[in-house]
Amino acid sequence: MAIVKVEKVGKRYPLGEQVVDALRDVSLTIDPGAFLAIAGPSGSGKSTLLNIIGCIDSPSTGHVFIEGQDVSGKTPDQLADVRARTLGFIFQNFNLLPVLSARENVEYPLLQLPELSRAERRERVAHYLDMVGLARFAEHRPNQLSGGQRQRVAIARALATHSRLVLADEPTANLDRETGRSILELMQSINSKAGTTFVFSTHDSHVMAMADRLVHMEDGCILRQEGRSAQPAEEAAP
Repeated sequence: MAIVKVEKVGKRYPLGEQVVDALRDVSLTIDPGAFLAIAGPSGSGKSTLLNIIGCIDSPSTGHVFIEGQDVSGKTPDQLADVRARTLGFIFQNFNLLPVLSARENVEYPLLQLPELSRAERRERVAHYLDMVGLARFAEHRPNQLSGGQRQRVAIARALATHSRLVLADEPTANLDRETGRSILELMQSINSKAGTTFVFSTHDSHVMAMADRLVHMEDGCILRQEGRSAQPAEEAAP
């Protein structure tokens, strides 16, 4: 079963007296274990599509299925539960809480899972900080970490909820080339070893080159797809 299925999704935003079509009749299927990049220029709709897949935004038309569950008409509380238990997020600005240590930032989303004891939370946090190579920086706050280290904390936070799908919005945008490459290699290793599905929005050629599947967007539409398990052009096009 596909981990994500987007069916004929449209998204319209009011802009003054006009209405902007950010997405137009977009269909996309993502299989478990994919390492997929959604590429396109600014305004192409890639971040809007990522937000809709991530249950941060809702489609104006069409349906989105996460692990077979139609999330299109769910309430905000129901969407929050889907996000907490299925999805992890990595942002270009890291979105770490500055007053919390690396350990506390990774633990923060686990507080929404009442079935986890304090000891279980701590064990899980330690495991993922070690996985991203930051065990000895656990008590450092974000302003004591480099950009690459902060992004590693964000990766650990995204994985700590045992997310099967991790969404990354321009994850290398605020990193130098070498640091960005190391972050991509880390995520690729996690994808390969743990089978975690990664979906990126990007215009970074290095991210595109490392993806095993590439979806090109422009003007709110999917133009073409390349790589493993890509849909035929006639299915992907509006």
